[in-house]
Amino acid sequence: MQSFTELTPPTTVTHSLSLPFLSASANNLVIAKTSLLQIFSLKSVLHETTNTSDPLVQPRRASFHGPSATGTHRHGDRAPTTKLVLIAQYELSGVVTSLARIKLQESRSGGEALLVSLRNAKLSLVEWDPERYSISTISIHLYEREDTQGSPWEPDAEDNVSYLSVDPRSRCAALKFGERHLAILPFHQSGDDLVMDDYDSDVDNEEPKDSKSTEKKEEEVKQATTTPYGASFVLSTLALDPSLLHPVHLAFLYEYRDPTFGVLSSQVASSISLLHERRDILSYTVITLDMEQRASTALLSVTNLPYDLFAVVPLRLPIGGSLLIGGNEIIHVDQAGKTNGAAVNEFGRKSTSFPLADQSDLEFRLEGCVIEQLGHDSSELLLMMNNGELAIVGFKIDGRSVSGLSIRRVPESNGGFALLAGPSCASLIGRGRMFVGSEDADSVVLGWSRKLDKLKRQRSIAELDADEELEITDMEDDIDDDDDLYSGAKAEAKAVELVPSSEIPDQVDDYRFRVHDCLDNFGPMRSIALGKPSPRSSTDSRHKKATGLELLVTSGRSRAGGLTTFRRQINPRVLEQHLVPNVSRLWSVAVSKSSDGQANDRQSEELDNYIITSTHSDGEQRSTAYTLTSKDIKEVQDTEFDPEAGATIDVETLSNGTRIVQVLASELRTFDPDFSLAQIFPMTDEATGDEPRILSASFSDPFVLLIRDDESIMVLRADESGDLDEVEQGDSLKLKGFRAGSLYEDANDVFRLEADAEIEDDAGNVLMFLLTGTGGLQIYRLPSLEQAVYQADGLALLPPFLTPDFTVRRTQAKEDLTELLVTDLGDAFHKAPYLILRSATNDVIIYQPFQAPIGDTRDTILHFLKMPNPSASKTHRPMSYEDDEDPRQEPMRAIHDLNGYNTIFLPGDAPTFIIKSASSPPQLISFGEDSVQSLSRLNTSVCDRGFAYIDQPGKIIFAKLPADCHYHTGWVTRKTTLGEDVHAIDYHEPSRSYVLGISQKVDFKLPEDETHPEWNAESTSFLPQVEQGTVELLDQQTWSIIDEQVQPFFSFKIKVVMCINTLSLEISEHTHTRQTLATIGTAITRGGEDLPVTGRILVFNVIDVVPEPDRPETGHKLKLIAQAEVKGAVTALSEIGTQGFLLAAQGQKCMVRGLKEDGSLLPVAFMDMQCYTTVAKGLKGTGMCLMGDAVKGIWFAGYYEDPYQLRLFGKSTSHIEVLAADFLPDGKNLYLVAADADSNIHVLQFDPE
Repeated sequence: MQSFTELTPPTTVTHSLSLPFLSASANNLVIAKTSLLQIFSLKSVLHETTNTSDPLVQPRRASFHGPSATGTHRHGDRAPTTKLVLIAQYELSGVVTSLARIKLQESRSGGEALLVSLRNAKLSLVEWDPERYSISTISIHLYEREDTQGSPWEPDAEDNVSYLSVDPRSRCAALKFGERHLAILPFHQSGDDLVMDDYDSDVDNEEPKDSKSTEKKEEEVKQATTTPYGASFVLSTLALDPSLLHPVHLAFLYEYRDPTFGVLSSQVASSISLLHERRDILSYTVITLDMEQRASTALLSVTNLPYDLFAVVPLRLPIGGSLLIGGNEIIHVDQAGKTNGAAVNEFGRKSTSFPLADQSDLEFRLEGCVIEQLGHDSSELLLMMNNGELAIVGFKIDGRSVSGLSIRRVPESNGGFALLAGPSCASLIGRGRMFVGSEDADSVVLGWSRKLDKLKRQRSIAELDADEELEITDMEDDIDDDDDLYSGAKAEAKAVELVPSSEIPDQVDDYRFRVHDCLDNFGPMRSIALGKPSPRSSTDSRHKKATGLELLVTSGRSRAGGLTTFRRQINPRVLEQHLVPNVSRLWSVAVSKSSDGQANDRQSEELDNYIITSTHSDGEQRSTAYTLTSKDIKEVQDTEFDPEAGATIDVETLSNGTRIVQVLASELRTFDPDFSLAQIFPMTDEATGDEPRILSASFSDPFVLLIRDDESIMVLRADESGDLDEVEQGDSLKLKGFRAGSLYEDANDVFRLEADAEIEDDAGNVLMFLLTGTGGLQIYRLPSLEQAVYQADGLALLPPFLTPDFTVRRTQAKEDLTELLVTDLGDAFHKAPYLILRSATNDVIIYQPFQAPIGDTRDTILHFLKMPNPSASKTHRPMSYEDDEDPRQEPMRAIHDLNGYNTIFLPGDAPTFIIKSASSPPQLISFGEDSVQSLSRLNTSVCDRGFAYIDQPGKIIFAKLPADCHYHTGWVTRKTTLGEDVHAIDYHEPSRSYVLGISQKVDFKLPEDETHPEWNAESTSFLPQVEQGTVELLDQQTWSIIDEQVQPFFSFKIKVVMCINTLSLEISEHTHTRQTLATIGTAITRGGEDLPVTGRILVFNVIDVVPEPDRPETGHKLKLIAQAEVKGAVTALSEIGTQGFLLAAQGQKCMVRGLKEDGSLLPVAFMDMQCYTTVAKGLKGTGMCLMGDAVKGIWFAGYYEDPYQLRLFGKSTSHIEVLAADFLPDGKNLYLVAADADSNIHVLQFDPE
């Protein structure tokens, strides 16, 4: 049983892969976020860019419009932009370590398969199943066996990093796991040795000698093969080559006939302390595999390579070979073993004897960098470093041989700092487009263009822009012949000379980068604080007060470091409020006064003109029309609009906005734009004389669908003059029995439902969805009501897949469905239709339509996929159909273009928005904590794309969604980038501010010291970087830093903030007065691992001061009232006992201290912990406390105040690498909860009996 849930789904992208997954012609992006697998498609749109080149000045996080462009775009106008559209996502039972694409002989979708490697040596081969619109597992392979374990002192397989590499022709895959083991998984291909002996048409370029025998053998193998893969086997790297004793990295290479990979390894373990003896110890070996014999052959070996090489990057043509990446150098090795390298800093040549070109002026740090080719046919690479900086790696190519390489930095004006932090992966997704994943910042779609030199190209900028506007699917086919560095059709090879990086002028023949789209990343979350949201305006009483609590977490690293706020409900930005007595429902109306529906002023036509309200008082129901002005709303006078006609059910416009339709309980009334009465359409049945009441209405110009209380429906249509006429119904619709319905205009033909060929109509593709009394779904294509074009029984059973042939069983329980709505959900970049159901208990069920293939034909059939919805109903008030005053609860309402979103609003006691963005699934998010009776979209000059709602009878509020918030995780999130690493955070409630522990990277230089005269000889300019910590105060209302405390430190000391806690401590020994203070624990190092670490406990009070002019938020400052320097780093702080004392984890001890009036911290009790303490928590109001360390686990102790002492009560029975822990009291039972480094949660109980 699982009794916990995630705060958010994983947001850090660890792996990415581009492949045709959904079909053979598709262009999909698959990304892994630790245990979450997401599949995206790509969409090209025109989006406005800016000319801002500094990513720190230009906000990276806009509203729904997506991220702002970093780098410059030449025109600063609308440019082709690639957006990610989420297809599906799946939670996996494991952590993904690699992704690879496999081209199978046959697949269900016609596209390629996906090979996923998980932790602990597991492989899973999956493909796309178009019939179920989901992934389907082909096979699972496990290699975690005891016989693969080598010597007893070797680490376990789970302690080693496992990764996957696949042959470019999908002939086999190699999984590196354990210390030195390879699992080889072969795949059947039509051109490999498994089927056609040694024939390979790509290499031999000729037909096999005996084509008949080959075809016969191929057919026999195809019939005998029931799986797309062969029997896998495990080899030791020592069996491949005895020199592969310590493998570092391997990857399959291009341009080889047989599966061939390059291995970076050494015969001795690398060691920094033994660098004078183990300097150039690595070797690069190219090995080819014989799949049938399970043997291998070493083709070449390059020895005496630098010790710090860590990755092998295979390169496609026209470069070929492989690239070896080290911390200080880059080395290229071609197929013949010829090497060319470059040192990117001054240590590149000092730390190795390997010949390297000198480019030390770049001063790059390549640890953790990612390299990807700038196109499948490009001879240049994009180098993305750990600090987010970009560089271009170019090659000097003579024929098919590389004779040199050069690296040049991308200028900041060209988007050289488009990435705010280091990448974790990169995938080329099209021409001029690349997806860059990150664990420390937002993952982005990075695009680039090239400013061409006139001497090399005679093309205009207009032609270049025309090329950029190509669709994503066509970008791969459009190859520029001028970019080809080598062409096999030409007899002569071209020599491409590279210009040294120092001689390349800026803005000439270079790349310009900008961000197209981004996926939010809220990690790494180092610290979490719980606070109370601040109102957006403390001086304006009209603004709705923020309710509930908020979580503030630290997120990002380096220049992406900042804070993210999580809230459960939307707190709108209130603009106006108006008092209307007894108002219960409202609708906004935008009319067009021109007869053809085209106003002269298009912008003014889109603005709302009226608000129609429904009021209820003392049993009387009225409807009132109001005119919207820039300052107020005024009741419409001297018109034919009758307030005494009764309560309004719904209001909408037809005939291109020239006719207002008012739906009453017993009739429909239509008005001209000036509220002149045009038509009254009663509900009286002329045959029987019955007068059924209208319960709800649905509009899609020119049609109106009415659901009535006798479970009958009526469809009306507006003619050219705007008058309503009833559409003739078929016999099936006359039988009644319909509970809900919805109209939807399928402009993009998503449902693909064919209309009656005999009926020709220009009304558009309008579909009518009906929910039958038995729980079935019927779809009609208007205006034909004779026969349903689609019918599926069993909708009330809520199956995971709804199909026309779904079988209903009598024993299955049905959900009591009361509402049905079909509408578009999405943002400004992508919208798609969804089927939304609402039950009598207020539960929401969402279905997504998709087209499933029929057999092997190209025909498709409409199916519905049930979407996961983790949000449970917060109210269970049943809907009533017999209440004369209010027949049913306010229905769901589709709202278009709400600050860019197409959403659905659910009014009631627990008001909720259904919001979806292009890169996320639909999310249900609460709207405040108060009930909302009615809500309508509102678009005026003051409230642009906002909404009006009634939160209590008699008050109408005009508001907007916060523009700086996002909703794709199910939370309302707001991210603030500070550009620095935030290590710790806590909330100071009295001042309504947050105390932050922040660090910056600074250069470290050895100080002058008489005891170390050799330090004075240090002459390097490429200095190492260390962290320097500060304490800052963040104002909650303006989200700005209002105070900063930099503690004095010497040049040879490095101080880092380890923890921050706001505690209620006793500040006076005489009066025993308590005060909420900010306590900070720091670690101070002296620049060497051989020197001891000390720490300091700092106690601050947030005091009131005179604010700065024009900055009222600066009325608070941090004041240091106590400090103590201790031995060892201070890693955890907590309040303990009932006297207001402080529990501090310092070094290998936990100590209880009391605050004295002279500013000192008096120790009164301690306990030896023996190792590094990661967490210390006290149970408030008691003396019980828990401590967790990095090795042994949980310690449970008690603090006694007379006499002062800490006494151990118990320990965890097993060793746990504790990262976080806390108390979980339940009545008289006391539980302890701990989380370890392997993402496991441990629940322990203290039971002395």
